[in-house]
Order: sequence, then C-alpha cells, then structure tokens
Amino acid sequence: MSTREEIRKPARALPFWLSLGMIPLAILGATQGGWTVILLPIYGWVAVTVLDAILGRNEDNPDPETPESDLFWYRLITMIWFPIQFITIFAMIWWVTHTDHLSTLETIVLFFGVGVISGTIGIVYSHELFHQRNRFEKWLGDLLLSTVLYSHFHSEHMLVHHPWVGTPRDTATARYNEGFHRFFWRVLKGCPVSAWKAEVLMLKRAGRGPFHWKNPFWRYAILQAFMLALAFNLGGWAGLGLFVFQAFIAVWQLELTNYVEHYGLTREHRGNGKYEHVLPRHSWNASHMASNWLLINLQRHSDHHYKPERRFPLLQTYTAEEAPQLPFGYPAMTTLAMIPPLWRRRMNPRVRAWRKKYYPEIADWHDYNKGNHPMPQGSV
Repeated sequence: MSTREEIRKPARALPFWLSLGMIPLAILGATQGGWTVILLPIYGWVAVTVLDAILGRNEDNPDPETPESDLFWYRLITMIWFPIQFITIFAMIWWVTHTDHLSTLETIVLFFGVGVISGTIGIVYSHELFHQRNRFEKWLGDLLLSTVLYSHFHSEHMLVHHPWVGTPRDTATARYNEGFHRFFWRVLKGCPVSAWKAEVLMLKRAGRGPFHWKNPFWRYAILQAFMLALAFNLGGWAGLGLFVFQAFIAVWQLELTNYVEHYGLTREHRGNGKYEHVLPRHSWNASHMASNWLLINLQRHSDHHYKPERRFPLLQTYTAEEAPQLPFGYPAMTTLAMIPPLWRRRMNPRVRAWRKKYYPEIADWHDYNKGNHPMPQGSV
C-alpha cells in the first residue's frame, strides 16, 4: 500500500510522463527521415513491452482516499497534453508539405507514428479528462478527441459503455470468439449511432428536441470541422489526407484497446433486460509496470469500471481471485489481437476458465456468445 506522502512526491509521478519521449522521436523522424520514422511505433509497442518483461508487475495499491490536491503532478501531464499533441500534429503537416526530403513512404510511416501519439496517448488522456467533473478538463478531453475525428467517443463511452459494458447493448464489448477485424467495423458503424441515440434520449428527458443547442454533437462537429479546415489550410489536400490518416490510426488503436479490455466477459442477465452490477471481474486486469506508466494505469481497467470516478493515480489492481488477468500489457495484447488465430489460442481458454469460475451455474453460453439477451440457468 502506497502512503499519501509518497504519492504526492513529483518523483512518483515522473514515470507517468513517459509519453513525452514520443515528441523528440517525432521531430527526429520528420527532420532526418530514413529508418528514424519507425522509432515512434517501436517506442510505443516494442520498447514498452520489453520494459514490462524487465520490470515486471506493480501490484501496489495507493490509498484511494488520497485528496486531489496531492495528485497535481499526475494531473498536469494530462492537462498539458492537448497543446503538445495539437502542435505536433499540425507542425508535422506543415513540415512535410513544405519540405521535400521525405519520400512518400517515409511520410506515410511518419504519420502512422503520429497516429500512435494521438491514439496511444491522446485518446487515453482524453478518456481520463472527460471522466472528470470540472468543465476545463472535460473541454480538454473533447479537444483531444477532435484531433482524431472521434468526438462521439465521449458520449458513447459515458452514456453507453459504462452503464452497459458486458451486455449486448454495449457495442464496444467484444464477444467471445469475435475477431478484432469484425469487431472493428462493427464498432465504427454502431458506436456513433448509439452515442447519438443516448444524447437524444437525454435531451428528450429534459424536454428538448434532438437538435437543441445543448446536444454536444454540435460541439463535436464544430471542433472537428475546425481541425479539418486547419489541416487543409496548412497542407492542402495532402495535409488533409495525412490528418485523416493519423486520425484513423489513432481510432484503430483505441478500438484495439477496447477489444482487449472486455473480450468475452459478460454480466449475468437477470431477466427483463436487467443485469448484475458491474464488478472487477467484468474487465481484464493488467498490472504490468511500464505499459501502465505509458497508459496512465488504463490497464487497471477492472477498477476503472468498478469505480469510474477514481483518477488514474488511485486506481487499484486486483489479484487473479478478484479479476481476470491478461498475460501481457496492452501493447503486446493489441498486437496479438491483430492475428485472430493466435489471439483465440491465448485468450479463449482464459474466457472459458473465467466462466467456470464465476458462473458455474450457467450451462449454455450460446446466447451470450451471439450477443443476445439470454435467460441463463440459475438466474433469478
């Protein structure tokens, strides 16, 4: 158990600033070209996975009652990230469209790396920010999402994913035996629709129409249009294309993470559309040290869904008795998810063991596998 005195020390927060290491690598790739353009993906996936293997797991749990005033150095990295990411993306667009020392292939690989920044870091930080209660952090979260053209994620995540995770009503819960590629296109199609419907329902309950100015989709549209216009203004059609490309890479990484976080895990259906409460066992947990530094404890996902109001430095990790465990951190697991046969070989036995452990009374999982609303044996 970490003490409050330890948590408030800047040195304890410093490892969570690992993301800043990506910025000089982006500059190096843009100015030098050649093999340096692959350094960003190597940093985000390979180097962090190697560090996980060397450093192992961190199973210490901070005091969850630590006051927010002690978390300044942790919060700061998330609050300064929007200007850092904004400048990086648009400076890269201007640079590559006004210089000629990078080949087309080098430029594409470089902006794949930019998408690694805006996806691996930017969306993860936006997720932390829009979960907070104060408007400033929520706005920073929306600004970050607008740089990857995925603003609806704010609404979908808060109004659909959290209430309905592990149920057929949550598009972002990957079904048992569902390959990532099928999941990805299903999410791209379904999540904007579910986010819109959720916001319209909220407006209806307040006696407002779907196009009322308080519908956040107006804000989402304006912010995204501004980002697109800026990309075009700085780099023409090439700049616009590169901006959209990095956004796609960022979204691909987000949905890879979503896929891993809840794959095959379901909440028991109690009948009449009601499900058991969300528990730590309904998310995959990973306590790997380096990848949790890079992803600001996102891998302590079991606690995030159990206690979504907790800020990332205070998230708890769980033992194998309390929550299902991933064998590796997210960088390695998302790579594995891109190869469905290898993913199933590694993860399907874990899902079956999870079912046997927590729901031994359920004999027929067919409807759960298909994403239907089942009435399992033994349910009330």
